[in-house]
Amino acid sequence: MDIFSDLFMGFSVAVTPMNLVYLFAGAMVGMVVGVIPGFGPSAGLAILLPVTLGMDPIGAVMMLAAIYYGAMYGGTITSILLNTPGESATVASTFDGFPLAKNGRAGPALVMQAAASFVGGTVGVILITILAPLFGQVSRSFGPPEYFLLAVMGMLTLIVMIGENWKLGVISALIGFALGTVGVDLETGQSRYTFGSAELIGGIYFIPVAIGLFGLGELFYAFYNGLHRTGTGGIVQYDKEERFWPTAQDWISTRWTMVRGSILGFVVGVIPGAGATIASLMAYSLERSISKAPEKFGKGEMQGLVAPETANNAASSGAMIPLLTLGIPGSASTAVLLAAFLLWGMRPGPLFMEQNPELAWGLIASMYLGNMVLLAINIFAIPLFVQIIKVPYRILGPVVVVICALGTFSVHSSFVETWIMFAAGFVGFFMRLYGFSPAALVLALVLGPLAEEALRQTLTISRGSFMIFVERAPSLWIIGVTVFLVVLLPLMGRFGRGSGDAEKAGG
Repeated sequence: MDIFSDLFMGFSVAVTPMNLVYLFAGAMVGMVVGVIPGFGPSAGLAILLPVTLGMDPIGAVMMLAAIYYGAMYGGTITSILLNTPGESATVASTFDGFPLAKNGRAGPALVMQAAASFVGGTVGVILITILAPLFGQVSRSFGPPEYFLLAVMGMLTLIVMIGENWKLGVISALIGFALGTVGVDLETGQSRYTFGSAELIGGIYFIPVAIGLFGLGELFYAFYNGLHRTGTGGIVQYDKEERFWPTAQDWISTRWTMVRGSILGFVVGVIPGAGATIASLMAYSLERSISKAPEKFGKGEMQGLVAPETANNAASSGAMIPLLTLGIPGSASTAVLLAAFLLWGMRPGPLFMEQNPELAWGLIASMYLGNMVLLAINIFAIPLFVQIIKVPYRILGPVVVVICALGTFSVHSSFVETWIMFAAGFVGFFMRLYGFSPAALVLALVLGPLAEEALRQTLTISRGSFMIFVERAPSLWIIGVTVFLVVLLPLMGRFGRGSGDAEKAGG
């Protein structure tokens, strides 16, 4: 079959010595990014993206992708040992992960989360291998109307998942859309909101905005919460003398949990805007609802840890499908990955896998290898990452600021973009402080110009008639799916959060 020959070609690309070095480096960095509380993959990718300038595109994309899914592994270490999720996708892992550690089972919990992450990530990559070419073929029938509707779907699903603060999510998205209008109007040739600056004629590049919002914004928020003054109070000390490996019962009781979490996580990950966070919460809720002993959840139940871990890693894999086949980022992290492709002059879309087979299949093959590398790192380097948790923010903070500034300047050697990055950092801090959504802003900044261009092309084709959106079968399917998701996801999200919060309180 073509899939197997393409995958074999991808492995031949991925296993070159230099690409393996990039892959291992990305996995290690992803773990570190995930371990540092409050950062997560969006911040890590945004900060380190400029570092990949001058690298081979295939190796750079492999490394950045490894940072992305590697952070899912690392974020659970703090969830288990500190009761502090490394990033939002590992929030559900605290519900039973920390009680397991308090019950003297930190070692088995850390090993089981590594195994669950490996299973979820590997199942996700297998499904990518099978489904990505099919998605690419289907997306070839898409035109400007469908791309506009996909952009709207991505924004709507993200906004509704914000929950009670959906109004702040809408405002965040509108700010992103407004920033996306800066620059030259390609249809009229007129400058918009450039204020006479020649550097803004090309628009506001979203990499400085992403670095500021996620990198500096998260750092400033950590300082505001006093993390630079606190130590590691509350950490569960891992005792090398206690039982390290899980019991046979742990493996037996979670075998179907891993299957359910992997499939659910992948499906949710494919949906633009849903992401790994909602996938993990839904998986936790599902396991608790079908369990014969739901009262054990929140008190140290291994299934309650394994379910969200398989789901968030499978979701991170699933999110690669709309990115590669449609060019539509479904989350802030995949938006930064999209920036990496654009940085090297490549535009993901329906023909991307055919026109760039070595890059696309090399990336997919590297994800198989990356999950194996991360499994080994997780199990054998746990003591090392426990030490990383103890690095004070007063040392980490200045290093991050310097990396952000140098990284932003190195992209285009632009002082204006560097100042934009610092401004975005302060904006990101206040957004976090008052409940706004930096992710919605970045996604809108990325999707806004795409949606505007697609809408204008659509109205040109239809001579100004909006009926074109209901006259095309693909458009009707997308509208139907969007309506379904906008109604379903908030209900599932509230159900998942409610179950998790109740269990956490009960524990």
